[in-house]
Parts: sequence; structure tokens; C-alpha cells
Amino acid sequence: MTLAPMTPLAAMPSPSTAVWQLGPVPIRAYALCIIVGIVVACVVTEYRLRRRGVAPGAVLDIAVWAVPAGIIGARLYHVITSPEKYFGADGQPLKAFAIWEGGLGIWGAVAGGAVGAWLAARQLGIPLSVVADALAPGMPLAQAVGRLGNWFNNELYGGRTSLPWGLEVHVMDPDNPGRALRDDAGNPVLQPGLYHPTFLYEALWNVGVAALVLVLDRKLRLGKGRAFALYVMGYTAGRFWIELMRTDEANHILGVRLNVWTAALVFLGALAYFVRVRGPREYLVPIGEPTAPATPGGDVSQVDLAAGEPAAATVAPEGYRVVTEDQFRAYRETGALPPTEPTAPDADRADDADRADDADRADDADRADDADRADDADRADADAGRADGGGRPADRDS
Repeated sequence: MTLAPMTPLAAMPSPSTAVWQLGPVPIRAYALCIIVGIVVACVVTEYRLRRRGVAPGAVLDIAVWAVPAGIIGARLYHVITSPEKYFGADGQPLKAFAIWEGGLGIWGAVAGGAVGAWLAARQLGIPLSVVADALAPGMPLAQAVGRLGNWFNNELYGGRTSLPWGLEVHVMDPDNPGRALRDDAGNPVLQPGLYHPTFLYEALWNVGVAALVLVLDRKLRLGKGRAFALYVMGYTAGRFWIELMRTDEANHILGVRLNVWTAALVFLGALAYFVRVRGPREYLVPIGEPTAPATPGGDVSQVDLAAGEPAAATVAPEGYRVVTEDQFRAYRETGALPPTEPTAPDADRADDADRADDADRADDADRADDADRADDADRADADAGRADGGGRPADRDS
């Protein structure tokens, strides 16, 4: 008896083109996915920043710095870890700037974006940890959207599979980037067999990470950058096993893909930070003259502090200071800024004043004691005089 070869009952198709012409302007699917992902991250971060007391629109000021820095960092990481594609014997150095063809490393994106966000946060007077925690669920959602760009580019797939969701992969034309190679009949050429859609696995995993961050942030009231550390742990845990499934070209260390080692090391660093750092969730109020607090915007991961709050401020403050949740709640309800803690010089002056008061009280006590002793001496002399008067006259020369 012979067995018929097993053929998959279903398959996931791939687009045969990833670029469209709008007149002379090429519209690339990869770039569109990245832009949509950035918009998603900005929307989520804006809502969460407002719930922490930041004025509306701050996320745009942050994005102006963080997004370009993140893209530069992502491309640098890719080029540094895959230099042979651009600087090898057959490399094309100018291709290092062709980010629309793919090749952005998330590790470089996070590092570069963090530098840009830090610069923007310093200008706005916002602690970087507040920005990071607000970004924590939006970042994996942006990555999930961005992974769809890999689907259009027919890249980042795994090994062969017969699963119903196995991916059809086109042979892309090296002389016509963004389009599949076609045979003599004009049909797009497919790779033989079906492949694991690892880009889709990572996209779905990232959506789960975003949900995990939202749930635990609501339950544990994370602060001091711990929500962002939780995102990093969740993402790298998934990236570790997904990276092991990929079959695209990559540099290896001890027989293991470089990104697997990177994911493991970054996970351990985020875990150490999450365990060691402690502190309540940080809320912000403006510095300077009292202004109307910012409209919250409806972040589902935060408690509802919006009841009865004044109208939103239209002008960003010169800076912010961190307050407790109770102080922030009172500020939202009344619009009155909580009192500031005394600074070190003020505290020193208060200590000096206390010491001066103690010294004055000690001097008063000493003077009172001297007066009491003088009164006792006068009474003793009077008693002695009365005693002498009864016997002999008092000696005038004594």
C-alpha cells in the first residue's frame, strides 16, 4: 500500500508587491506599517501621560526627538550586526540607507529612542521614568503593526511546515525591490513549500505583551520605569523562542543567532531592574503658577481621577514635579497645587531658628533661676535682721 504525499489543506498567502507608485512617488508598505505603528504608540502614550498629569500634546514633542533617533538607532544596529551585506566583498554601502527595503533592529530602536526621549523629557521637565511607563503598552502594539511590513516584504519567516497557517513566500526580484520575481508567463514565483510565519507569531505575542502590561500595571500600580521593564521582559521572552525558529541569514555566536543572545541578556537586565527598583507610581503637577490640570484622556490602565476636574490647560507648563497619588487626586478635584517640600537651605534655616529658640528658652530659664536665687537671698537677710533686732543692734560695719 502506498501513501499519498501529505499536502496542506490551507495556506497563508503573501503579497507579491510591497510598493505602489503614486505618480512619481513610491508608496512602500513597510514604511506605512512603521508610520501606523508610531501613531498607535503615540496615541496610547498620550492618553497615559495625560492620566499622570502631563499637559496635552507632550507626546508630539517627545516623538519629534524619539522617532528619528529610534529609526537611526534601529538601522545602525542592523548595519553593525550585518556588515557583510553593505561592506563585504559584494556589499553595497549605499544600501545601508535603504531602510524601506527592511532591516531595522528593535534593540537599536529602543536604545536610540530612549536617548531621544530623554533629551525631549529634559526639555519638558518630565522624568524619563514617567515617559517610559506611559509608553510601555504602546511600544509592543507599535511593533505588532510594524511586523506586518515584513509580511509585505516576504521576509522574517521560519522553517518549512505543513500547518494550515503555513506561509507562501515569494522569490523577490533583486533588481526590482519590493516586487516578486515573475516567470515567463508573468506569474509571481513562489519558494517551494510553506513556512512558519514568524513575523505573525511575534505580532500576536506583542499584542499579548501589551495586554499583560496593562493588566499588571493596573493591579500593581507600577512606577519608576517598572512597567517599561515588564514590557522588555515580556517582549524578549517571546523574541527568544521566535528567533530560534527563523531561517533568514544572521550572524551566529557559538552556533546561536546573535539576536537570541541579545534577547537573553536584555531580559536579564530588565528582570534585575524590575526586582531591584521600587517606588510608587509617579504623578506630576506643573511647576510655577497654578494652572488648570490636564484632561485625562481615558487610559484604561489607570484609576478614574477625572471626576469633577477643571478644564484642560491650553499652555504647557515650564516643568513638572512629582507628587503622590493622593496629592494628584486632590489637585484634579480642586485645581490647587499641593504644597512643596522644603528645600535643603530652607530646612537648614528652620533648624537654625529652632536652635535659636531653644537657646532663648535656656537663657530665660537661667535668668529665672538667678531671680529665684536672689529672692531667696533677700528673704534670708530679712529673717536674719529680724533675729538681730530682738538681741543686739546690727553692726554697721559688717
